[in-house]
Amino acid sequence: MNTIQNVCVYSASSTKIAPVYFAEAEKLGRLLAEKGINLINGAGCIGLMGAISDAALAAGGTVTGVIPHFMVEQGWHHQGLTRLVETETMHERKQLMANMADGVIALPGGCGTLEELLEIITWKQLGLYLNPIVILNTGGYFNPLLEMLEKSLDEHFMRPEHRALWQVAETPEQAVDLLYTIPRWDAKLRKIAAV
Repeated sequence: MNTIQNVCVYSASSTKIAPVYFAEAEKLGRLLAEKGINLINGAGCIGLMGAISDAALAAGGTVTGVIPHFMVEQGWHHQGLTRLVETETMHERKQLMANMADGVIALPGGCGTLEELLEIITWKQLGLYLNPIVILNTGGYFNPLLEMLEKSLDEHFMRPEHRALWQVAETPEQAVDLLYTIPRWDAKLRKIAAV
């Protein structure tokens, strides 16, 4: 059983998405708060990022937001977080979020969310991040990406062992449960990163 105190959640900043995505993000925020898990995210004030933060805080939880200074200058940051950390660059932001996280959950999102998810999977493949990675597949949103990952496995761009780099959850409850049960990745497995 993993010790989970801080979880990084990647998610959309769009405000135009279907209500089901907001409902599931809010449920996840409440679950993290109820379990005493600090939420780490990109500190955005709108979209799923804002919704999960608001839900966690309303349920008595804590939220650490990590955001580049240029985004703060644009007023894109949530002003009610437990802790706000400003970075100089996007790269520094992502590294710091990963360093603080005992696990990662990816909610549906656009290019930024997909990029963060694929980068953390790559880091795990290389032995640079060893903690659980969970894809919360609300409404089958991630099905095309999961099919692409399967294709990369089928066509030997990745090894069969790499299928264990991530796990898929259908509900927020499953996502949180998986954080506790996914084994830590063995850094020695970086030798199989080359196919």
